[in-house]
Amino acid sequence: MIICGIDPGTRCMGYGVIDIHAVPGSPAYVAHGTITPRANDLPSRLREIFIKTSELFQAFLPGEVAVESSFHALNAQSALKLGQSRGVVILAATLLDIPVFEYTPTEIKKATCGFGHAHKDQISLMVNTLLHLPQDLVTSRDASDALAIGLCHFSSRRYRRLTQ
Repeated sequence: MIICGIDPGTRCMGYGVIDIHAVPGSPAYVAHGTITPRANDLPSRLREIFIKTSELFQAFLPGEVAVESSFHALNAQSALKLGQSRGVVILAATLLDIPVFEYTPTEIKKATCGFGHAHKDQISLMVNTLLHLPQDLVTSRDASDALAIGLCHFSSRRYRRLTQ
């Protein structure tokens, strides 16, 4: 099954795609990238994010989508815009009947690094290590974070299955 991790944003949104059945017991890297809307106004950027995210989901056919949940930003406007971006991604997935799961930044860091306050460099290093990637493959922090979100969901799915 394919999992698509999304690191939402209105200026740059990262995505990471992993296959959780390619290698038994271990997730396999499929793809990563960023969606960078060109429009200046927010409604047009959200429209671009919706279209490109829908295309992404149709191209990779994920069985599940994992999204970073909102966090409390110092800037209220930034938090609101981030929430709108998340809403567009969730809408794109649900219109295609893809289940969506949300994880906090702390949950993602714990699942990836074992430490809820890990730094971006630590997350990137662990993503490369867990997916057996060359260090220079994932150069975008947004894409690296998106892969970490996908890995968090993989870990969460395994844990839920073991405890049921």
